[in-house]
This record gives sequence, C-alpha cells and structure tokens, in this order.
Amino acid sequence: MFAIAGPAMVANLTTPLIGIVSTTAIGRLGDATLLGGVAMASVLFDCMFWLFAFLRMSTVAFTAQSLGAGEASELRAILVRGFIVAALIGTGLIVLQIPLATLLLGAMGGSEGVTRAAKTYFTIRIWSAPLALGNYVVLGWLIGQARAKLALGTQIAINLINMAATMLLVLVFDFGIAGAAIAAVIAEAAGLLLGVVIARRLQGTLTVPRATLFDRAKLMRMLAVNRDIMIRTASLITAFLFFTAQGARAGDMTLAANAVLNNFLLISAFFLDGLANAAEQLCGRAYGARNRNAFAGAVRLVLIWGFAFAVAVAAVFALFGTSFIDIMTASTEVRRIARDYLPFVVFAPLLGVFAFAYDGVYIGATWARDMRNLMVLSLLVFLAAWFALRSFGNAGLWGALLAHYAARGGLEALRYPVLLRKSFAT
Repeated sequence: MFAIAGPAMVANLTTPLIGIVSTTAIGRLGDATLLGGVAMASVLFDCMFWLFAFLRMSTVAFTAQSLGAGEASELRAILVRGFIVAALIGTGLIVLQIPLATLLLGAMGGSEGVTRAAKTYFTIRIWSAPLALGNYVVLGWLIGQARAKLALGTQIAINLINMAATMLLVLVFDFGIAGAAIAAVIAEAAGLLLGVVIARRLQGTLTVPRATLFDRAKLMRMLAVNRDIMIRTASLITAFLFFTAQGARAGDMTLAANAVLNNFLLISAFFLDGLANAAEQLCGRAYGARNRNAFAGAVRLVLIWGFAFAVAVAAVFALFGTSFIDIMTASTEVRRIARDYLPFVVFAPLLGVFAFAYDGVYIGATWARDMRNLMVLSLLVFLAAWFALRSFGNAGLWGALLAHYAARGGLEALRYPVLLRKSFAT
C-alpha cells in the first residue's frame, strides 16, 4: 500500500506547487501588486483544475478495474478517452477565457492593479488547461496500474522544469508576471510529453481501434462517473468557499488566523489523500477482479493505516501547533486567535480520515452516484450546523466544518455495507 500512497502524496502537489513557485519568484521582484495578482490567479487555477480532478480519479478507478479484470487491451482505450475529455474541457476553458477571467477575477474583489496583474497571468496560463488536465489523466492512469513511482517521477519533472523556467523568465529575462505564466505552460507541456512517452513505452503503441475507443457502453459509463465526481467535488469546493467567506466576515484578523490554520488542514490532507489514492487502486483492482475478500481486506487496510496516520498528525498538531503558528505569522493578534482555534484543527484529521478513506473506496469501486449524493447531503449538514452554531462566531464555523468532515465519513461508512452486498451479490 505504501508503494502507492507515498509517491501519490507527493504527486498530488503539482498544481498548487506551480502557483507557489510563481508566487515566490514574483515576490522576489518586490512589487506587491504583481505578487497579489499572481497569488490571486494561482488560487483560481487551483480551484478550477480541482473541479476537473475527476479526470484523475475516474482514470485511476477504470484503469485499476481493467487491470483486475485482466482487460489489458482496455488500458490504452482508457488513457486515450481521458485525453479526449481533457482536450475538450481544456479547449472550452481557453475559448471561454475572457468571460471566465471577468467573472472570477471580479468575484475576488482585488484592487485595480492586482486584478490587472492577475488577468495577465490568467490569460496566459489558461493555455495550459488541456495540458494540465491531460497530466491528470496520465497521473491517474499510472497510479491505477500501481506505477506510482513513474507518476511521481513525471510530477517531479513538471515541477523542476517549472522552477527552472520561472527563474529564467522572471528573474533573468525580466518577463515579470507573464514569464511566470509562460513557465507554467512550458512545464505542463513538457510533463504531458513525458507522460505520453512513458505510456508508449509501457504499451508499445497508443493506437486504439475506433470501435473500442468509442464503445457506447464504456463511454456512457465514463461520462456518468465523471459527472457524479464533478458534482461531488463542486459540493466540496462550495463548503470550503463558504467557510472562507464566513471567516472573512468575522474580520481581517480572524480571516488571517483561519488562513494560517487552513495550512494545517492542507498538511493532513496531504497524507490522507495519498492513502485515498492507494484505496482507489487497491479497491479498483479487487472490484475489477470481482474478489470480495480482497476488496474488503483493502478497505480494512486503508482504514487502519489511515487512522494511524491521522493519530500521528493530530499528535504533531497538538504538540507543535503553537510553534507552527508562530512560524507562519509574525502578528501577535493573529497568533493569539489561531491558538484559540487550534483544538479544532487537532481533531480534524481524526474525523477526516474516514472521509478520505471512503472517498478512495467509493472511487475505486466507481460508486460515484452514491458518493455524489452523500457529499451533497454532507454539504447540507455543514450548512445546517453552521446555522445552528452561528451564534458562537468563528468557533461555530469551525464546529460546522468538523461536522462536515464527520458527516462525509459517517454517511459513506453507513452506506458501505449495502453497496458491498449489492456489488458482489453475483
């Protein structure tokens, strides 16, 4: 399991790391307007590409299931179908870049200078959309075959190329914010080219008969699963955007403290999402082989090790959380507020482990419709909890977020036995 989970943990960081590198390089120029612009645009790309993360998730599941079913010839078709969907979505984003930039940047509410800088970055980096989404497909395809080291190598290559190109274009040739965006496009293009080369080496050829590629039953299943995962992801994004918006209404200091504590959530998600990737592969392969014992064993393994990781992460937060807060902010007031809400962050991985683990299980088994429905229900639980706890201010907001974590994992855990019986009934 760790052969998959470990590399997958690192491989998942590519999209946010590109934004971090861009922000760091622009920050060296000493222009706060440019820094704010690239930071704003990077967050938009993180969220926008996250919305289409179904390309990675579904590709992991379909690849692992085909491997378990012994359908080696289907592996090429899964990859090429994923590329086609990625190209269509990416091209659509490019075509719609002007209204997208106007809508998204307008909603961010930045100053005129920051918005102008963000638009420059946005209108260049948007051309990487088909490439970045294609890299999602390659990542999922490799992880689905338990080739996580190759997936990790590809993602490392993307980040190294991005770092080198960013430093060259921004700090040497003085291309400014445009240079950071161009570097991101170059890195994604190089990563996709490398991924295609690896795929051809593994498969010998990527040629797929037309009848196989456009098999109606498989296409409809792929589209249905992708649709449901996308709705699920949109519901999750809605919860976190609502959390951020409510924190902003509590004042700048509270917003800053929540931003600091959100980094703790990202750290825990970094570990738990890697285990979810392992669950997708292991459960998908067992599901494809129609092996109920192997499937149930994989679920137990992921839950046990996931809880162990969660306890370890929670212990680190409890012991060193105040020190981490002091490192992340120099503001005395922000430090004080963040420490007040640190206990919520300590409990978050303990509740979140079940949400992440069962997400991986549901994706691996392509129980996408149930996962979608349960995530929407979890969003309603979150909103209801916030409404009930809103009189407690920011503490109530954090309590609602923990309720959301608990609802996600709890509802999926309750539904799991039913789906297991149905899926392996024959």
